[in-house]
Amino acid sequence: MNPLPFDEEAFFFDAGRERLVGIVTTPAPLPGGVATAASSLGVLVVVGGPQYRVGSHRQFVLLARALAQRGYAVMRFDCTGMGDSSGTEQAFTDRDGDLRAAIDAFTKHVPTLTGVAIWGLCDAASAALLYAPSDERVRQLVLLNPWVRSEAGLARTHLKHYYGSRLTDPAFWGNLVRGRVGVFRALKDFVATLVASRGRRDDEAGLGFQARMARGWSRFGGDILLICSGDDLTAREFVDHAERDAEWSGLLAQSRVERCDLADADHTFSRAEWRDRVAQTTADWLDRRATHSPGLRRRSGTDLRSGGPRVPA
Repeated sequence: MNPLPFDEEAFFFDAGRERLVGIVTTPAPLPGGVATAASSLGVLVVVGGPQYRVGSHRQFVLLARALAQRGYAVMRFDCTGMGDSSGTEQAFTDRDGDLRAAIDAFTKHVPTLTGVAIWGLCDAASAALLYAPSDERVRQLVLLNPWVRSEAGLARTHLKHYYGSRLTDPAFWGNLVRGRVGVFRALKDFVATLVASRGRRDDEAGLGFQARMARGWSRFGGDILLICSGDDLTAREFVDHAERDAEWSGLLAQSRVERCDLADADHTFSRAEWRDRVAQTTADWLDRRATHSPGLRRRSGTDLRSGGPRVPA
Protein backbone atom coordinates (compact mmCIF):
# COMPACT_ATOMS: atom_id res chain seq x y z
CA MET A 1 0.00 0.00 0.00
CA ASN A 2 1.23 3.48 -0.80
CA PRO A 3 -0.32 6.11 1.50
CA LEU A 4 1.26 8.97 -0.43
CA PRO A 5 -0.92 11.18 -2.65
CA PHE A 6 1.01 10.55 -5.85
CA ASP A 7 3.47 8.28 -7.61
CA GLU A 8 6.34 9.32 -9.87
CA GLU A 9 8.20 7.38 -12.52
CA ALA A 10 11.06 8.42 -14.78
CA PHE A 11 11.55 6.85 -18.20
CA PHE A 12 13.13 7.35 -21.61
CA PHE A 13 11.30 7.92 -24.87
CA ASP A 14 12.39 8.56 -28.44
CA ALA A 15 11.96 11.78 -30.41
CA GLY A 16 13.36 11.09 -33.84
CA ARG A 17 16.96 10.00 -33.34
CA GLU A 18 17.20 11.44 -29.84
CA ARG A 19 16.43 9.88 -26.49
CA LEU A 20 14.53 12.13 -24.11
CA VAL A 21 13.87 11.85 -20.38
CA GLY A 22 10.34 12.17 -19.03
CA ILE A 23 8.78 11.96 -15.57
CA VAL A 24 5.12 11.09 -15.08
CA THR A 25 3.37 11.97 -11.83
CA THR A 26 0.07 10.15 -11.23
CA PRO A 27 -2.53 10.01 -8.45
CA ALA A 28 -1.66 7.15 -6.10
CA PRO A 29 -4.08 4.70 -4.47
CA LEU A 30 -5.32 5.64 -1.02
CA PRO A 31 -4.57 3.37 1.95
CA GLY A 32 -6.55 0.18 1.57
CA GLY A 33 -6.17 0.16 -2.19
CA VAL A 34 -9.01 2.61 -2.84
CA ALA A 35 -8.48 4.27 -6.20
CA THR A 36 -8.19 8.02 -6.19
CA ALA A 37 -10.23 9.98 -8.68
CA ALA A 38 -8.42 10.17 -11.98
CA SER A 39 -9.04 12.53 -14.85
CA SER A 40 -9.09 11.35 -18.43
CA LEU A 41 -7.24 14.59 -19.23
CA GLY A 42 -3.49 14.63 -18.65
CA VAL A 43 -1.28 17.70 -18.30
CA LEU A 44 1.93 17.99 -20.31
CA VAL A 45 4.32 20.54 -18.78
CA VAL A 46 6.56 21.95 -21.51
CA VAL A 47 9.84 23.56 -20.51
CA GLY A 48 10.85 26.92 -21.95
CA GLY A 49 14.16 28.73 -22.16
CA PRO A 50 17.45 27.28 -20.89
CA GLN A 51 15.75 25.05 -18.31
CA TYR A 52 15.09 21.40 -17.73
CA ARG A 53 12.21 19.42 -16.25
CA VAL A 54 12.54 20.78 -12.68
CA GLY A 55 11.90 24.43 -13.61
CA SER A 56 12.92 27.63 -11.87
CA HIS A 57 12.47 27.37 -8.10
CA ARG A 58 11.37 23.72 -8.65
CA GLN A 59 8.09 25.07 -9.98
CA PHE A 60 7.43 22.24 -12.45
CA VAL A 61 8.12 19.54 -9.86
CA LEU A 62 5.75 21.13 -7.36
CA LEU A 63 3.13 21.87 -10.02
CA ALA A 64 3.10 18.25 -11.20
CA ARG A 65 2.69 16.93 -7.66
CA ALA A 66 0.00 19.46 -6.81
CA LEU A 67 -2.04 18.58 -9.91
CA ALA A 68 -1.64 14.86 -9.20
CA GLN A 69 -3.18 15.51 -5.78
CA ARG A 70 -6.16 16.90 -7.63
CA GLY A 71 -6.48 13.80 -9.80
CA TYR A 72 -4.47 14.70 -12.92
CA ALA A 73 -1.66 12.69 -14.45
CA VAL A 74 1.18 15.06 -15.32
CA MET A 75 4.23 14.60 -17.52
CA ARG A 76 7.26 16.87 -17.66
CA PHE A 77 10.31 16.18 -19.75
CA ASP A 78 13.67 17.43 -20.96
CA CYS A 79 13.51 18.73 -24.50
CA THR A 80 16.10 17.69 -27.06
CA GLY A 81 19.54 18.86 -26.01
CA MET A 82 18.46 19.92 -22.52
CA GLY A 83 18.88 18.33 -19.10
CA ASP A 84 19.41 14.58 -19.42
CA SER A 85 18.06 14.30 -22.97
CA SER A 86 20.38 13.73 -25.92
CA GLY A 87 20.90 15.91 -28.97
CA THR A 88 21.44 19.60 -29.65
CA GLU A 89 19.21 22.29 -28.16
CA GLN A 90 16.50 23.48 -30.53
CA ALA A 91 14.74 26.80 -30.87
CA PHE A 92 11.25 26.94 -29.37
CA THR A 93 9.89 27.39 -32.90
CA ASP A 94 11.17 23.89 -33.75
CA ARG A 95 9.69 21.90 -30.88
CA ASP A 96 6.85 20.15 -32.75
CA GLY A 97 8.74 16.85 -32.92
CA ASP A 98 9.47 16.89 -29.18
CA LEU A 99 5.87 17.75 -28.30
CA ARG A 100 4.37 15.04 -30.49
CA ALA A 101 6.81 12.44 -29.16
CA ALA A 102 6.08 13.50 -25.57
CA ILE A 103 2.32 13.20 -26.04
CA ASP A 104 2.80 9.79 -27.69
CA ALA A 105 4.86 8.65 -24.70
CA PHE A 106 2.47 10.19 -22.16
CA THR A 107 -0.66 8.56 -23.56
CA LYS A 108 1.15 5.24 -23.86
CA HIS A 109 2.38 5.48 -20.28
CA VAL A 110 -1.08 6.45 -18.97
CA PRO A 111 -3.47 4.61 -21.33
CA THR A 112 -6.61 5.93 -19.62
CA LEU A 113 -5.97 9.42 -21.02
CA THR A 114 -8.24 10.62 -23.80
CA GLY A 115 -6.75 14.08 -24.13
CA VAL A 116 -3.97 16.39 -22.98
CA ALA A 117 -3.70 19.96 -21.75
CA ILE A 118 -0.37 21.63 -22.52
CA TRP A 119 1.02 23.91 -19.78
CA GLY A 120 3.83 26.23 -20.85
CA LEU A 121 5.68 29.26 -19.50
CA CYS A 122 7.36 31.89 -21.69
CA ASP A 123 8.58 30.47 -25.01
CA ALA A 124 7.11 27.08 -24.04
CA ALA A 125 3.70 28.77 -24.20
CA SER A 126 4.64 30.07 -27.64
CA ALA A 127 5.74 26.59 -28.73
CA ALA A 128 2.43 25.17 -27.49
CA LEU A 129 0.47 27.65 -29.61
CA LEU A 130 2.52 26.78 -32.68
CA TYR A 131 1.91 23.05 -32.16
CA ALA A 132 -1.57 22.60 -30.67
CA PRO A 133 -3.74 22.94 -33.83
CA SER A 134 -1.90 20.03 -35.46
CA ASP A 135 -2.74 17.46 -32.76
CA GLU A 136 -6.35 16.64 -31.92
CA ARG A 137 -5.27 15.10 -28.62
CA VAL A 138 -4.54 18.59 -27.29
CA ARG A 139 -7.77 19.74 -25.63
CA GLN A 140 -6.71 22.73 -23.53
CA LEU A 141 -3.82 25.17 -23.24
CA VAL A 142 -2.48 26.89 -20.12
CA LEU A 143 -0.23 29.73 -21.28
CA LEU A 144 1.89 31.79 -18.90
CA ASN A 145 3.65 34.98 -20.03
CA PRO A 146 3.91 33.96 -23.71
CA TRP A 147 7.01 35.08 -25.57
CA VAL A 148 6.50 37.43 -28.54
CA ARG A 149 9.82 39.24 -28.24
CA SER A 150 11.01 41.53 -31.01
CA GLU A 151 13.30 44.55 -30.84
CA ALA A 152 10.49 46.93 -31.73
CA GLY A 153 8.00 45.26 -29.42
CA LEU A 154 10.34 45.35 -26.45
CA ALA A 155 11.12 49.02 -27.11
CA ARG A 156 7.41 49.89 -27.22
CA THR A 157 6.89 48.01 -23.96
CA HIS A 158 9.73 49.94 -22.31
CA LEU A 159 8.29 53.25 -23.52
CA LYS A 160 4.83 52.44 -22.24
CA HIS A 161 5.58 50.78 -18.92
CA TYR A 162 9.09 51.83 -17.88
CA TYR A 163 9.48 55.39 -19.11
CA GLY A 164 5.83 56.15 -18.50
CA SER A 165 6.09 55.21 -14.81
CA ARG A 166 9.41 57.01 -14.42
CA LEU A 167 8.07 60.30 -15.73
CA THR A 168 5.22 60.25 -13.21
CA ASP A 169 7.43 59.21 -10.28
CA PRO A 170 8.23 62.12 -7.90
CA ALA A 171 11.36 60.29 -6.71
CA PHE A 172 12.76 60.32 -10.24
CA TRP A 173 12.35 64.09 -10.53
CA GLY A 174 13.84 64.56 -7.09
CA ASN A 175 16.91 62.54 -8.05
CA LEU A 176 17.14 64.50 -11.31
CA VAL A 177 17.16 67.83 -9.48
CA ARG A 178 19.80 66.56 -7.04
CA GLY A 179 22.03 65.43 -9.91
CA ARG A 180 21.66 61.72 -9.09
CA VAL A 181 20.46 60.88 -12.60
CA GLY A 182 22.83 60.91 -15.58
CA VAL A 183 20.73 63.21 -17.78
CA PHE A 184 22.60 62.80 -21.04
CA ARG A 185 22.91 59.04 -20.74
CA ALA A 186 19.25 58.71 -19.78
CA LEU A 187 18.25 60.91 -22.73
CA LYS A 188 20.44 58.85 -25.08
CA ASP A 189 18.81 55.61 -23.88
CA PHE A 190 15.34 57.10 -24.29
CA VAL A 191 16.03 58.24 -27.86
CA ALA A 192 17.47 54.83 -28.78
CA THR A 193 14.39 53.12 -27.35
CA LEU A 194 12.09 55.52 -29.21
CA VAL A 195 13.84 54.80 -32.52
CA ALA A 196 13.72 51.04 -31.95
CA SER A 197 10.02 51.18 -31.08
CA ARG A 198 9.26 52.51 -34.56
CA GLY A 199 10.90 49.55 -36.23
CA ARG A 200 9.01 47.28 -38.53
CA ARG A 201 6.96 44.51 -36.95
CA ASP A 202 8.18 40.97 -37.59
CA ASP A 203 5.05 39.89 -39.45
CA GLU A 204 5.36 42.82 -41.85
CA ALA A 205 8.60 41.36 -43.19
CA GLY A 206 7.06 37.92 -43.62
CA LEU A 207 5.14 35.50 -41.43
CA GLY A 208 7.04 35.80 -38.14
CA PHE A 209 6.51 33.48 -35.22
CA GLN A 210 4.23 36.03 -33.52
CA ALA A 211 1.80 35.87 -36.43
CA ARG A 212 2.09 32.08 -36.48
CA MET A 213 1.20 32.05 -32.78
CA ALA A 214 -1.89 34.15 -33.48
CA ARG A 215 -2.97 31.79 -36.23
CA GLY A 216 -2.33 28.84 -33.93
CA TRP A 217 -4.58 30.47 -31.32
CA SER A 218 -7.31 30.98 -33.95
CA ARG A 219 -7.09 27.45 -35.32
CA PHE A 220 -6.94 25.70 -31.96
CA GLY A 221 -10.43 24.59 -30.99
CA GLY A 222 -10.03 24.10 -27.24
CA ASP A 223 -10.20 26.33 -24.18
CA ILE A 224 -7.28 28.55 -23.17
CA LEU A 225 -6.18 29.80 -19.75
CA LEU A 226 -3.86 32.82 -19.95
CA ILE A 227 -1.88 33.71 -16.81
CA CYS A 228 0.07 36.99 -16.85
CA SER A 229 2.56 38.34 -14.32
CA GLY A 230 2.13 42.00 -13.47
CA ASP A 231 5.81 42.63 -12.79
CA ASP A 232 7.15 41.18 -16.03
CA LEU A 233 8.06 42.88 -19.31
CA THR A 234 7.55 39.63 -21.26
CA ALA A 235 3.92 39.46 -20.16
CA ARG A 236 3.37 43.15 -20.81
CA GLU A 237 4.95 42.88 -24.23
CA PHE A 238 2.62 39.99 -25.09
CA VAL A 239 -0.51 41.87 -24.00
CA ASP A 240 0.59 45.05 -25.78
CA HIS A 241 1.32 43.09 -28.96
CA ALA A 242 -2.04 41.31 -28.83
CA GLU A 243 -3.85 44.63 -28.38
CA ARG A 244 -2.17 46.43 -31.31
CA ASP A 245 -1.50 43.69 -33.88
CA ALA A 246 -4.14 42.89 -36.51
CA GLU A 247 -3.42 39.14 -36.41
CA TRP A 248 -4.34 39.10 -32.70
CA SER A 249 -7.44 41.26 -32.96
CA GLY A 250 -10.15 39.97 -30.60
CA LEU A 251 -8.36 36.74 -29.69
CA LEU A 252 -7.88 37.48 -26.00
CA ALA A 253 -11.55 38.46 -25.68
CA GLN A 254 -12.93 35.14 -26.94
CA SER A 255 -15.42 33.42 -24.65
CA ARG A 256 -13.28 30.26 -24.50
CA VAL A 257 -10.38 32.28 -23.04
CA GLU A 258 -10.00 32.87 -19.31
CA ARG A 259 -7.36 35.28 -18.08
CA CYS A 260 -5.74 35.55 -14.67
CA ASP A 261 -3.43 38.47 -13.81
CA LEU A 262 -1.09 38.17 -10.82
CA ALA A 263 -0.36 41.83 -10.19
CA ASP A 264 2.90 41.55 -8.23
CA ALA A 265 4.32 38.32 -9.67
CA ASP A 266 7.60 38.20 -11.59
CA HIS A 267 8.27 36.21 -14.74
CA THR A 268 9.00 32.85 -13.08
CA PHE A 269 6.63 33.21 -10.09
CA SER A 270 9.60 32.99 -7.75
CA ARG A 271 7.70 33.36 -4.46
CA ALA A 272 5.80 30.45 -2.95
CA GLU A 273 2.57 32.47 -2.84
CA TRP A 274 2.75 33.15 -6.59
CA ARG A 275 3.73 29.58 -7.43
CA ASP A 276 0.87 28.20 -5.33
CA ARG A 277 -1.59 30.65 -6.86
CA VAL A 278 -0.60 29.44 -10.34
CA ALA A 279 -1.06 25.80 -9.34
CA GLN A 280 -4.41 26.49 -7.68
CA THR A 281 -5.66 28.53 -10.64
CA THR A 282 -4.58 25.83 -13.08
CA ALA A 283 -6.25 23.02 -11.14
CA ASP A 284 -9.48 24.93 -10.57
CA TRP A 285 -9.68 25.86 -14.27
CA LEU A 286 -9.06 22.27 -15.36
CA ASP A 287 -11.69 21.06 -12.92
CA ARG A 288 -14.28 23.27 -14.57
CA ARG A 289 -13.50 21.85 -17.99
CA ALA A 290 -12.13 18.33 -17.69
CA THR A 291 -14.31 15.26 -18.14
CA HIS A 292 -13.53 12.81 -15.38
CA SER A 293 -13.95 9.06 -15.36
CA PRO A 294 -17.45 8.10 -14.15
CA GLY A 295 -17.85 6.39 -10.81
CA LEU A 296 -14.63 7.71 -9.31
CA ARG A 297 -14.60 10.15 -6.45
CA ARG A 298 -12.47 13.25 -6.81
CA ARG A 299 -10.61 15.07 -4.09
CA SER A 300 -11.72 18.67 -4.16
CA GLY A 301 -10.18 21.64 -2.43
CA THR A 302 -6.82 19.95 -1.92
CA ASP A 303 -4.09 22.21 -0.59
CA LEU A 304 -1.76 22.78 -3.51
CA ARG A 305 1.31 23.67 -1.52
CA SER A 306 4.35 21.41 -1.77
CA GLY A 307 4.14 17.98 -0.21
CA GLY A 308 4.39 14.28 -0.91
CA PRO A 309 7.32 11.95 -1.23
CA ARG A 310 10.88 13.08 -1.61
CA VAL A 311 11.95 11.42 -4.84
CA PRO A 312 14.51 12.40 -7.50
CA ALA A 313 13.28 15.33 -9.60
